[in-house]
Amino acid sequence: MKKSTIVISGIVAVVAVSLVAIIAIAVSGIDKVRGGDGDVIAFISLSGTIAEGQDASLLSAGGGITPKFVRDRLEAANDNPAVGAIIFKIDSGGGAVGASQEIAEMVDESEKPVVVFAGDTVASGAYYISSQADKIVAKRGSLVGSIGVISQIPDLSGLLDKLGIKLQTIKSGKHKDMFQRTLTPEEEVKYQALSDEVYNQFVDDVAKGRKLKREKVEELATGELFPATTAKKLGLVDVLGGYDTAIDTAAKLAKIEDPIVEEYRAPGLFEEVFAAPGLYIRDLIKLKVLGSDLMMLEHLRANYGTPQYKHNGGL
Repeated sequence: MKKSTIVISGIVAVVAVSLVAIIAIAVSGIDKVRGGDGDVIAFISLSGTIAEGQDASLLSAGGGITPKFVRDRLEAANDNPAVGAIIFKIDSGGGAVGASQEIAEMVDESEKPVVVFAGDTVASGAYYISSQADKIVAKRGSLVGSIGVISQIPDLSGLLDKLGIKLQTIKSGKHKDMFQRTLTPEEEVKYQALSDEVYNQFVDDVAKGRKLKREKVEELATGELFPATTAKKLGLVDVLGGYDTAIDTAAKLAKIEDPIVEEYRAPGLFEEVFAAPGLYIRDLIKLKVLGSDLMMLEHLRANYGTPQYKHNGGL
């Protein structure tokens, strides 16, 4: 069988299975929850890199936190009278600046109490989001913090040479190609100023959300992670404990005596692929036509070169 026939057959299979997956996902929403008036706690798991939804691809799939996913669940929980409080279990090393800020704002503006239950890691953009919750509960061994900004501009010259690609640049605007080559000293200064601006936004919002003095947060905003036991002493975490402690904390905030917990998780790789088949069909075709090296080049150019609220520890 020809390779092109195999690819086409695979695409057809993806489309067919996606219809089943879309239906399964559609009927599992928080808006379907029923219970006593305000006695339900919506427990929503979030894991992976924080990014805008359209950033998904074969090279970045496998779980993620997007503004759309969080918005849909928060709106459903706030609109459902059965839900009295919301818990986000977060396990993430952070991600995109804009997406982190957008989700943090949603959490801050929630009409119902929000508790963050820290997984193994709540770092950088994930902590930005968590800082806007009413309470943060963390296990003693959870790693928390990494308040800071990182930017990585890859040197693609070796990959371009391997692919036999030579770029000829024609530009209007002195700095229009600053991410296509090594930065000049002047550009490094400009980029550092950009990084400092989003860093200051991070510090300001953590100080506001955690009700800490800005000077205190700035002392902690070194980019380092803290074990939750230390983070609690520093004012970055409210309560040490596990699942039951998170439930009890949310119930107290919402004044619920006998809480009913309804759990929802973020979509995994299977659901991501089959709920948005167009994105993955696109990437399958690109992989077939361009090959893995060109796909990697496109991924690097699309995802690097901008400031990130991300812990740079391989997470």
